[in-house]
Amino acid sequence: MKQVPDPDTPPSAFHVDESANRVVPPPGTPPVVNGFDLNATEAALLLKDAAGGTDVEITIIAVGSEFVMDVVKRPLSMGADELVLVDDPALENLDAFATARVLAKTIEAQGPFDVVLCGRQASDWDNGHVPLVLSELLGFPCISFARNIKVTDSGVRVERSLTDGYQVVDSPLPAVITVTNELGEPRYPTLRGIMAATRKTPTTLSLNDIGVTDGDVAASLELTRLFVPESERRVEIIGGDDEVDAGRQLALRLREENLI
Repeated sequence: MKQVPDPDTPPSAFHVDESANRVVPPPGTPPVVNGFDLNATEAALLLKDAAGGTDVEITIIAVGSEFVMDVVKRPLSMGADELVLVDDPALENLDAFATARVLAKTIEAQGPFDVVLCGRQASDWDNGHVPLVLSELLGFPCISFARNIKVTDSGVRVERSLTDGYQVVDSPLPAVITVTNELGEPRYPTLRGIMAATRKTPTTLSLNDIGVTDGDVAASLELTRLFVPESERRVEIIGGDDEVDAGRQLALRLREENLI
């Protein structure tokens, strides 16, 4: 799960500090849980429902710093069992590879697991790199763009969304699966779930707790410039004595520009 700036914030409220190559959080606008990660949470809850709610435990893992508890506890209020936060000042600006490395170490430290569910991408950078790198580090297959997931006797069966339909993939477990919004809307937290989430204390870990050094999270990608592009528009009004004359003048103007 990733805490991200609210994507519904008006573009005019976003500002970029070009000297530091970072986005300045909009004042007075709290962050949110990445939408695709809520789809992944819903996928986990559906698997738990299908199993009758027994012998299934859902652990949410987030990596970063300056977490807002009311935000990151939302998966708990939806029905997840545990929240693990890897909170360290060195994790403020991570690239995809470093994020995947920290997640892999954290997942391995949490004990045996069957499925790792991720959102297909995050709404801040829209890269979609982390799940793919994570599957390589864990040494498990990765199935992307899942819209439906079912556990079978031999592993898991996933419907992958395609541009012109869907593909059915069977895979052994453990596996890393990325979930798309075509799985369906995440369930809304109930009052009972919200109250239960307020009573749960997240497990907070540092880099030392999972055996990761500051050097391990050094960026592999160099960001040379971050800026808001400026677009200039020029508008020219083509007139005429009447509609026919205006159309003729427009055709002549387009021909002058070698557009026709």
